[in-house]
Amino acid sequence: MKPSAHRASGSFFSAVAAGLALAAGLAVSSPAHAQGRIEQGNLIFDGIPAASADDATRLARWLESRSASFTDWQADGAMLITTRFGNVAQLHRVRAPLGMREQLTWAAEPIVGAWTHPTDPNLLLFSRDRGGDENTQFWLRDLATGEERLLTDGKALNGTPVFSRDGRRIAWHSNLRDGASHDLFVRELDAAASPRLLIAGKSSEGLYVEDWSPDNQRIAFIRYRSITDSELVVADVNTGSQTRIEPAVASAPTPARRSRGARVVTPSAPGQVSVLQARFSNDGRGIYFLSDRGGEFVELRYRDLYTQTEKSLTPQPRWDVERFAQSPDGRYIAYTQNESGVDRVVLYDATTQANVLLPALPANIVVDRLGFDRTGRQLALSLENAQSPRDVYVYNLAGPTPVLTRWTQSEIGPVDARQLVDAQRVEFTTWDRTATGPRTLSAFVYKPTTPGTHPVLIQIHGGPESQYRPVWDPFVQYLVNELGYIVVAPNVRGSWGYGRSFLRLDDGRLREDAVRDIGSLLVWIGLQPDMDRARISVMGGSYGGYMALASMVHYGDRLVGAVDVVGISSFVSFLTNTAAYRRDLRRAEYGDERNPDMRRFLQDISPLSNAASIRKPLLIVQGMNDPRVPASESEQMMAGVRARGGEVWYLAAKDEGHGFRKKTNRDAYLATVAQFLRRLNQK
Repeated sequence: MKPSAHRASGSFFSAVAAGLALAAGLAVSSPAHAQGRIEQGNLIFDGIPAASADDATRLARWLESRSASFTDWQADGAMLITTRFGNVAQLHRVRAPLGMREQLTWAAEPIVGAWTHPTDPNLLLFSRDRGGDENTQFWLRDLATGEERLLTDGKALNGTPVFSRDGRRIAWHSNLRDGASHDLFVRELDAAASPRLLIAGKSSEGLYVEDWSPDNQRIAFIRYRSITDSELVVADVNTGSQTRIEPAVASAPTPARRSRGARVVTPSAPGQVSVLQARFSNDGRGIYFLSDRGGEFVELRYRDLYTQTEKSLTPQPRWDVERFAQSPDGRYIAYTQNESGVDRVVLYDATTQANVLLPALPANIVVDRLGFDRTGRQLALSLENAQSPRDVYVYNLAGPTPVLTRWTQSEIGPVDARQLVDAQRVEFTTWDRTATGPRTLSAFVYKPTTPGTHPVLIQIHGGPESQYRPVWDPFVQYLVNELGYIVVAPNVRGSWGYGRSFLRLDDGRLREDAVRDIGSLLVWIGLQPDMDRARISVMGGSYGGYMALASMVHYGDRLVGAVDVVGISSFVSFLTNTAAYRRDLRRAEYGDERNPDMRRFLQDISPLSNAASIRKPLLIVQGMNDPRVPASESEQMMAGVRARGGEVWYLAAKDEGHGFRKKTNRDAYLATVAQFLRRLNQK
């Protein structure tokens, strides 16, 4: 979803380990904060003991895997993918199945996105930021001459660029005007052109361009206010006049704060729906879009813009439709359905109004992206699962029956593929009830093949409107195979993929209900014969970092430690200091800290306010350029715990933002996590 829910040689690990050992010079069992603060290049190590070079070498084998992600088709039938052969992901071109990967970009920063020109195979648009600051810029690249031309101002945030059908213009969103609002801009590709403000947005909403009409006179965009409140709008490119396509309807009630086990409900505002994606039909008469209007789950719908009639292509779904693509001639619609964390791919033939039987894909897949080529007879998908890195497959639809062809084959690194473990989906009972009985939640579990009891790592996703999915994660495989951990990744209330009502169960004053779900998971873990209830740790990133810290506050007696990656430590300071263009959008999820009552509530539940309750070791990881959860959130948490005698390891990167994207930095981060978890396992 648009707002919010990612490596070079093994010798680097030896260098990091040697540097830490030289700087620290103390045993691993020493108090961590006695180790001091050192800087190595862009990395800051604070209170981290000496590492084992042998451990780093063992981990390095698992982190050499690569992946390939489908980006777009070129007009001449070549495919663009992103993959890493050095320190960061770059753009590559592949001209045939399993063909050579031809590198097209070379900068020190990773590619954020790329879009091919509709008619000229020599032109492409790509984007990148600087050091993870998310102020993404657009460049137009001429593949014939190698010339790159900056199309944006070089400073503001820019996103969701879409070419007009004739290739003469692009439309996108930017906060160029005031730094806080998402506005929609249009500009000609001509070098002398300047951006033209089409629609001025507000700080309380995000505007995201979806498509141009076939006649190049209209754009479809989504006005986003929260994960459950957005609308689809069509705007005239010449006048800026707007027409809302998704009509107002009454929504389901929103759960409010619980009281003595009962739950009071308050109605949500009328007209609230969630719209995720939109594309004009190839004749321009109608529009396809994803919406949960009138139900719990997201459907693929079509609306005739002239008769105002509408139909669902996926009536009464039991799961969310996650994404879709339309063939240029309008014959096919391909979409993915998220079935409790794994995807099912469906191809709908608009001429027969029936689904097409497709050759089977690998089991338990997660699809990242899909798209038709210019002929409409090749459908590309990038997919992965827990035992296979992300790669690109193509359905060829030109013959009497579809044929599946693999276009890329990425490496898992120098490890035995037979060691790789699959994710097992499980369910556990929570502390509350629904109308039909105790509420159950799901989790994915990775287990070693060796007998006996094993330490457990609970891994919590971010968002909070995200979802843990069983994707390729070599670090999880390392933890299971080398350190003997069982990894449990739950989807607590508030996660995406389980219906609109479930998504709202953690909103506002219900925030700690999601933390209580971790308490229920701890009870379930304690009943499993192969899980060691005395050796449970927790890890999470972003909102998951808050969850990890909150779990230590509430359940520290049942946990041995936690890893907090770019996590929220105080909701009040987070909402005050997060980037201006995100602030109002996050208030819709967490609550408005400017309201005195809500401010007190947010302060009460913040981990920073309860730092005295955290008495077990913490590892805190932070990107210094993070615009979402500023570095101050991690630094104040570190100071708050240490001031009370607690043990904190702190790792920060000066050239990263909301997560580590550069291989050298990410390797150092994961080596530190492995070192920390090994130590917890020995306690």
